Amino acid sequence: MFPLSVLDLSPIIEGSDAGQSLRNSAELARHVERLGYRRFWMAEHHSMPGIASAATAVALAYVGSQTSTIRIGAGGIMLPNHAPLIIAEQFGTLESLFPGRVDLGLGRAPGTDQVAAQAMRRNLASDANRFPNDVVELANYFKGESGRVRAVPGEGLNIPLWILGSSLFGAQLAAMLGLPYAFASHFAPQMMMEAIDLYRRRFEPSDQLDKPYVMLGFNAIVADTDEQAELLATSVQQAFVALRTGNPTKLPPPRPGYADDLPLEARAILRSVLSASAIGSPETARRQFDDFVARAKPDEVIVTAQIYDHQARLRSYELLIETVRQSSDALA
Repeated sequence: MFPLSVLDLSPIIEGSDAGQSLRNSAELARHVERLGYRRFWMAEHHSMPGIASAATAVALAYVGSQTSTIRIGAGGIMLPNHAPLIIAEQFGTLESLFPGRVDLGLGRAPGTDQVAAQAMRRNLASDANRFPNDVVELANYFKGESGRVRAVPGEGLNIPLWILGSSLFGAQLAAMLGLPYAFASHFAPQMMMEAIDLYRRRFEPSDQLDKPYVMLGFNAIVADTDEQAELLATSVQQAFVALRTGNPTKLPPPRPGYADDLPLEARAILRSVLSASAIGSPETARRQFDDFVARAKPDEVIVTAQIYDHQARLRSYELLIETVRQSSDALA
């Protein structure tokens, strides 16, 4: 079957709190593990009322303790926010607790606005342009090649590194270092095809990877009918519009006819950010998913589902993998 993974932002919904969101994430991880998803990644964001995964390594430790086989990882850690040694120790700890199950995806964005970034770093002297050097420094801690400074836990552990991106910069770096590349097409799909092409053309084999490997972000909101899925999707539509207009909120409940009342500019934003999506019944979602895979030809797809109702979110992941499995069986 085509490889599917999960990207979870641990959404905090209106009327709830971060604790419940993290417990929901653990339940989702157990659910998708049983269904056959390959990875369960969580993302680092800060100063966001609707996202509970800010302390990503801590959240992953909880999810790891609640699962047994699915790979867990960061999608990703925003490395300019941290000293590479600290990340090596955190993910070395995770790998020590859950051997053979940990991935470390790395991005160079702050995962927040500049005010929150300064609050995290105390100043902005940590230059995002140093990201390639920070990636190499981090890798050297795992290899035990950093002189007197040692990452314990971390040193000598085999923790696959991934480069995340939404532009050509990450594609170039992943290719140069011979690392797998995950593109954020679930919210910034504009440069996806160009970035994939550049990465594959310039890829240089490494000790970790002998040929290019691309994973693409994808929104999937699947329900029994198109109408039900389209209604569920109004929650993420509201969240995207709120974020893009500088007013991030908790994930709101579905709102019938929401997009119909939006100005043209806001509708254009939604068409752009949600263009890599499957929203509909299983049959509709399978067609949209197959079209996306045929066009972009990824090696793996990582799926996110920002759905207000937790049971509907569990059901969406179940319906998606069932329809993808049927499609794969039909092609076999």
